[in-house]
Amino acid sequence: MAMMTIIIYNQHRPSSLIVRLLFLLIVTIMAAAAASFQVPRHVVVIGGGIQGTSVAYHIAKKSNPQETKITLLESKEPASAASGKGGGFMARSWGDGTSTQKLHEVGFDLYEDLAKELKVSSYRKLPVLSVSPGFNRKGQEQARKKFDSIMPDWLDGKVGRISPMGMGDDTAQVTPKEFVSAMLEQQKDRIDVVLGTCVGIETTTKDDGSEEEGVITGVKYVPRGSDSDNEEPTTLKADAMIVSAGPWSCAAEDWFHGAVELPMEGIKSTSIVWKKPDGVDTVDATALFCGEDDRFGTHLEVYPRPDGSIYICGIGGSDYIQKDQLKNGAFREVCDAKEQRVQAASQSFQTMSDTYAKSGQLDRVQACMRPCPPDAKPYMGPVPNYQGAYMNAGHNCWGIAWAPACGLAMAELVLEGSSKTINLAPFDPARFTSKTRGGRGRKRRGQNVGEQW
Repeated sequence: MAMMTIIIYNQHRPSSLIVRLLFLLIVTIMAAAAASFQVPRHVVVIGGGIQGTSVAYHIAKKSNPQETKITLLESKEPASAASGKGGGFMARSWGDGTSTQKLHEVGFDLYEDLAKELKVSSYRKLPVLSVSPGFNRKGQEQARKKFDSIMPDWLDGKVGRISPMGMGDDTAQVTPKEFVSAMLEQQKDRIDVVLGTCVGIETTTKDDGSEEEGVITGVKYVPRGSDSDNEEPTTLKADAMIVSAGPWSCAAEDWFHGAVELPMEGIKSTSIVWKKPDGVDTVDATALFCGEDDRFGTHLEVYPRPDGSIYICGIGGSDYIQKDQLKNGAFREVCDAKEQRVQAASQSFQTMSDTYAKSGQLDRVQACMRPCPPDAKPYMGPVPNYQGAYMNAGHNCWGIAWAPACGLAMAELVLEGSSKTINLAPFDPARFTSKTRGGRGRKRRGQNVGEQW
């Protein structure tokens, strides 16, 4: 306050002095903030998909192994849900210009660097075509001449209008399961993977008038294979914990006693993977985004992979799983494909590809869920009133594409107190939380609410 008074009192002196005084004030404030922030010693990340693993990975890279221990708590196995069954497509410039645009850009750039560092063979850039259903032989022939360099040989069936959506400079793909495995392998000496389901947290009370009244001291979980109804939970020591468990992250509402409301819907969808046809040496690397095909109820997304397989989603017939079901672990253990949608997607694809109609074979069918908050924005940031608690969940259909950016941003937040890479303000985990809900102490989101024990 004294320094500010000096600045105001001497406002008519040369501007260089004012600038120096302002600089000194800023440095003093920043130094005080840095001194008050403590690097966590025991970090627990809940969720072993590509998002949670990215958070753990970047914390491992940015932290001192002598100071910070990292545990990844996963209910089944790493990349067992959407990160093991997703397409892995990313597009740097496909954002809508809103708050998530930076996640597209930073994520895309990081993937290119990390794929080299981690020796991930499934990463590559590839062009993208927009394909309409129907049959337009003349248009197809013209497109093949006009876009010859990106027209795949296997797109040799009946299709309608064809136009490029990207030439491969800002669109790419990765097989997310390989990426997860590569991150864990590189940091195997830093990241301890524990299999079990989180059931709550342990805290101590901070009663010094500050807003953070609950201080994280541990994460409670039931080890995999245990009888969750009869066995007492085990506790992992933690002074920082990040909830990054996809659609099941909404269970954290109950762990934090209503300090955050996390509206969430899980969209459960089927996908299929085709083997490389016999006699085909190379499956051309061009992705397809197909229009609505009313004949089959599909809007296929087709991604050829470097191993010669073709991954297809956009099959239609998705189920919408509500928050109460997700809190109870719906489809976490078993998530089966819909056979009817498998048949519809196969017929739709084979209509477009004579090659696969004649000699294509399905390799596997599967299903997974993507986590969807109401505003299609993720929950990223600190949990109000709980020191050491953070959310990183609800990344919708772009969770795989954004993972490196989210992981880096959350690592900065946890280790340094703020994110320099991404502005996290639009992703506030408490943005849907009523000011009259949450917490059990005297303050909720900064509002005095009296004793409520």
